[in-house]
Amino acid sequence: MLFKIAWRNIWRSRTRSLVVMGAIAVGVWSVIFLISFSSGMVDSYVRNAIENEVSHLQAHHPEFPRDEEVHFLLGATPEDLQQIERLPGVEAATLRTIVQAMISSGKTTTGARVRGIDPEREHRVTHLDEKVVEGEYLDAPRRNALLVSTRLAEKLKVRLRSRVVLTFQDLEGNITAGAFRVVGLFDTGNNAFDESTVFVRQSDLNRLLARPDANHELAVKLREIAFVDSVQSAIQALHPGWLVENYAQIAPEIELFQSQIKLSALIFTVVVMLGLIFGIINTMLMAVLERVRELGMLMAIGMNKPRVFAMVVLETLFLGLAAAPAGLLLGWLTVRILGRTGIDLSAWSAGVREFGMSAVVYPSLQGQVYGLLIVAVLVTALLGALYPALKAIRLRPVEALRKI
Repeated sequence: MLFKIAWRNIWRSRTRSLVVMGAIAVGVWSVIFLISFSSGMVDSYVRNAIENEVSHLQAHHPEFPRDEEVHFLLGATPEDLQQIERLPGVEAATLRTIVQAMISSGKTTTGARVRGIDPEREHRVTHLDEKVVEGEYLDAPRRNALLVSTRLAEKLKVRLRSRVVLTFQDLEGNITAGAFRVVGLFDTGNNAFDESTVFVRQSDLNRLLARPDANHELAVKLREIAFVDSVQSAIQALHPGWLVENYAQIAPEIELFQSQIKLSALIFTVVVMLGLIFGIINTMLMAVLERVRELGMLMAIGMNKPRVFAMVVLETLFLGLAAAPAGLLLGWLTVRILGRTGIDLSAWSAGVREFGMSAVVYPSLQGQVYGLLIVAVLVTALLGALYPALKAIRLRPVEALRKI
């Protein structure tokens, strides 16, 4: 009976109830959209970092990451590479030679991190060939070919077929240099990476180092990010002398970015829920004040205070339960559609690129978030009902019956 009375009461002022339900639905939708958009931003940032910079796992000489001194070689062999690629969860792996160099064109000079790569294996780990926007990849049999980003090419004032000189230290600490020709321009979408990195063939770089088998870095791509811990432990067990790190250890800013985005989404959610609480308090308080005489009569004929309290709380919960599914459905449809089409941020591409994200963000949301939002709405409705319900049970029947 109490449930039936509470349900009928919320429709006595249909317009007011619909406004509150609409506010709850819009609030739920906005929270779903923001959380899914934030999740899409994090996914984009992590994906770009893994694909372009750090891969899922890397291995180095323990002293190499500190200053990247060229003589700290990893010493991995082709057999080591094949053994690692056979580990469960590993999709591909590659070895790189890395030097810090000065790159000089005919007009200017700047510092750059030179990656000596195996073009075929690098394609399997980072799909670098797909990021070449002009010219060709390094798979052509051309000696001393170089890939440079469009941004760095603009800075160096070079173009395709321009000649540049790389100057760096060899394994003996002597200064060496080599002339390279620009065969392709790439664009990863990450300004910081693009402005500081160039690619050459590993064989060309090793020839200048006078060490054909030199390598400083092992990069591993996994089938799924869930394999990170197990594969990291397996590689470390196979090669105790290596420093094996996952993407979060290599680039701590990834976790920092994730935590900042999650904190922002949490703050927004709390603000929305607080707004809903005050809206519910206002609505239910008006409903109580409009029904003072009615509530007094109910208490006068025998309805005790706990039942009056429960009736007001039930009315509020019914508002939340009626509105939440609409907000959840609208949010689910929004995530479903935008998760396929993406949200184009190309109008703000300059700022997006500075953060290392792609210009298109694909919102995504884990299923349990929908369940948590239902709980959050019910808790919000319950909190919003407390003050009006307390106001109702504090009424004195005799005084309430005198109200007009």
